[in-house]
Amino acid sequence: MKSFGGPALFLDRSDINTDEIIPAKYLTEITKEDLKPYLLEDLKLPGFDPKSEKTLKSGVVVSRANFGCGSSREHAPWVFEVNGMNVVIAESFARIFRQNMFNCGMAAIELPADQIERLFGYAGAADASIDVDVENQKLTVAGGGKSEIIQFDLSPFDKALVLAGGWVDYADSKY
Repeated sequence: MKSFGGPALFLDRSDINTDEIIPAKYLTEITKEDLKPYLLEDLKLPGFDPKSEKTLKSGVVVSRANFGCGSSREHAPWVFEVNGMNVVIAESFARIFRQNMFNCGMAAIELPADQIERLFGYAGAADASIDVDVENQKLTVAGGGKSEIIQFDLSPFDKALVLAGGWVDYADSKY
């Protein structure tokens, strides 16, 4: 079973869309690996560099509401996956992006605005990380000499998809 979490990348904005996650001009690439260098290439946030070491070493993304809006392309979760980011935590997700995450065996965790704000309290810590225990539905955020545990909810089916490694592996084990 893969581990979930790691160094945290904080993207402090709502409505980050799939064109910002992976620009449409790269959707003709043949493999997931070919998408890797273009992660968040068109995302414009003050001080954000998609090519920075911090971005490239992150294992989890924390953002605001309506993450993954825009087109229904599954390339958006794929580019996170191929870059080692298998968890996105946000206040809410666009429906298709969220389901594509689970279908790929990745975790899309929704938390209320006040808990998202608590997570952003760790954004200034150079060592901010979030480890996710999907089985027990809790995450541990740490950084700057402090830490805390936050519970989250997943539907039984979404949890089963993540733990199985995605829809194909889930179906292979059940049918």
